[in-house]
Amino acid sequence: MEHKVLHQPFELYVSDMECWNERPLIYHFFEIVRILEGNGMREVNRNKFPYHKGSIFLFTPLDCRGFDIETPTRFCSIRFSEVFLKQCKNAQDRERITQWLKQLEHIFSHHNRFQELLVKNPGDCDMIATLMSSMVDEYEQKQSYHEENLQHFVTLILNILARNVANNTGSTATGLESEPLINRMLLYIHQHINLPEKLKIEHLASHFNLSANYVGEYFRKFAGESLQHYITQYKIKLVQQRLAYSTLTISQIAGELGFTDESHLSRQFRKYSGVSPVEYRKSKK
Repeated sequence: MEHKVLHQPFELYVSDMECWNERPLIYHFFEIVRILEGNGMREVNRNKFPYHKGSIFLFTPLDCRGFDIETPTRFCSIRFSEVFLKQCKNAQDRERITQWLKQLEHIFSHHNRFQELLVKNPGDCDMIATLMSSMVDEYEQKQSYHEENLQHFVTLILNILARNVANNTGSTATGLESEPLINRMLLYIHQHINLPEKLKIEHLASHFNLSANYVGEYFRKFAGESLQHYITQYKIKLVQQRLAYSTLTISQIAGELGFTDESHLSRQFRKYSGVSPVEYRKSKK
């Protein structure tokens, strides 16, 4: 699978696309897209979702995505890395942004794998459209403080998207109970990915009121892979993001994500990525 990287912290452009000649690519950055004209299908991590004029969607780092265009499409694309969001003048703001991104991480990764992000509230759609239009003007004019303003615009848009994703996945107790069991299980795994004890078969069986013998079978049936493989792959994805977009040491990443130690992380990472964490970080810098 081919990869595509962002060579600067932030890019914004309006573009026309009549056909998509490339195979789906793995992108190493965030991207917010608003469709200005046209319709077709977008492919995200082997899922296909329709798009049309006015559609707004978010891609996250390491998503595999592509397009199947039915009518000529014009879109506005905002691409940015975590580095861009963390370009703050003081350590307190950087820490605040880091914690905020962690809170949103499992929400964003969830919707692109198992369901479409729908911004159902017309007011939210209008607000995002207005913010993106203002961003285009700010980006093109490049007046004083334009980088800080763009950062605030991105933060506002992500908050609105997160609100809609949280509403769709049942952030309230009532909504959560009505969600399919596999969705609740995946959300639980994402939220507790740094706590190995809570991801053991016995604990999951107790938490979701299932037989311990049935947990693995159920997960494979609805997720398409084994529970352990999914947990490991999700952890490796988080490690890749931190190696590429943060200054955390490998030991700090290991502690944050529940690996036994740095050696354990390095063995697992090399097994699934083919290179060591140090080599991966160098390749992304």
